Amino acid sequence: MIRVVWQRLVLISLICGSVSIIPSMSAAESDRVAEVTVENPQLRPVEQQRLPPLSELIKNVLKTTGISALISPQDGSWRGGLGRFLMICVGFLILYLGIAKEFEPLLLVPIGFGCILCNIPFAGISEDGGILYYIYNVGITTGIFPLIIFMGVGALTDFGPMIANPKTVILGAAAQFGIFATLIGALVLTETIPGINFSLQDAASIGIIGGADGPTAIFLASQLSPRLLGSIAVAAYSYMALVPIIQPPIMKLLTTRKERKIRMEQLRHVGRVEKIVFPLSALTLCVLLLPSATPLIGCFMFGNLVRECGVVERLSNTLQGPVINITTIFLGLGVGSKLSATEFLTTETIGILFLGIIAFSLGTATGVLMAKIMNLFSTVKINPLIGSAGVSAVPMAARVSQTVGSEEDPQNYLLMHAMGPNVAGVLGSAVAAGVLLAVL
Repeated sequence: MIRVVWQRLVLISLICGSVSIIPSMSAAESDRVAEVTVENPQLRPVEQQRLPPLSELIKNVLKTTGISALISPQDGSWRGGLGRFLMICVGFLILYLGIAKEFEPLLLVPIGFGCILCNIPFAGISEDGGILYYIYNVGITTGIFPLIIFMGVGALTDFGPMIANPKTVILGAAAQFGIFATLIGALVLTETIPGINFSLQDAASIGIIGGADGPTAIFLASQLSPRLLGSIAVAAYSYMALVPIIQPPIMKLLTTRKERKIRMEQLRHVGRVEKIVFPLSALTLCVLLLPSATPLIGCFMFGNLVRECGVVERLSNTLQGPVINITTIFLGLGVGSKLSATEFLTTETIGILFLGIIAFSLGTATGVLMAKIMNLFSTVKINPLIGSAGVSAVPMAARVSQTVGSEEDPQNYLLMHAMGPNVAGVLGSAVAAGVLLAVL
């Protein structure tokens, strides 16, 4: 007991001695601390800091809500408020078309979700530092995503129907007429409508929308017209996804019921050697005649060779599955990020959307009309419906040809026949892009 008391007394003496050796603060130092405290209210003790009134706190919290930002945007413009709300509604509409109506959900679901994200006030997700900002600039602005998509599409493409029926190449070429017609139309709009100022390079980038080939449109715009890249990408992929809505009325308008019932002969078998030689031959012709199209055609043919050679099945499966799926996710989100109200709701964007639908409609129409013209000089008839598949929306346009044809004759199978001009259209749009790159 005495030992415990002794230990406590020693401890108390040590504490008192340590306190006594702490130097005392001079009067001048005390005044200096007081001055610093006055100059910096944050250094005052907590009990001396006065909280703002509760009503002010509530008001500040309400200002940070999305409702407040939509009603009273910080920049004071209608795009920051009503414009954002409209584009969010557009995003939900795109999701509805992709999920409920199943209009190309692989494209519309990520595009629609990206549209909603980029229009959320205060989120900054598509601004400098946001994830959508980096996705867009790393993958789309550089043109990397379109080329990777082309590899995957090449690995998914069977050139057999086109090789078996080479005449369908003409249909694919005819469907590219809309590209060059729209190029002229863009220049006409520049001369006639105030607020629209498209250069020749801008017009070429807009015209490629008529090929209904999103990767090609993005690649060409990134080279010729980076400032319009977002609007062109949105227009190209939107019209690709809306193929089942846009094409059927044009196809039915330009054909008779008798023509839609034409049955085509079964295609011959195409051997492995032919399928291997074709991508190598196409790449060789590209190198010799149109090297500017090598990035697109080269990636496309590489993917197809991997598919057809039969010795790298793992690479083929990777390109057909994980690679193209992951890239499609990021590409869709990146394209959707350009649907922000501040960038999208402009006069030039409206002009691009208008020209895009004209280009796509002309491409569909010229493909159908070319098939009808070919029937005038051929004993073996071609169903004109497959001409609409000359636009390079693979395989959507071919499926539309099959759907419209089966409405007249459920036993008429046009899908494989339509794949011929469909894959020819992919090559046609890539060649057209190469020509525009070489000229401009």
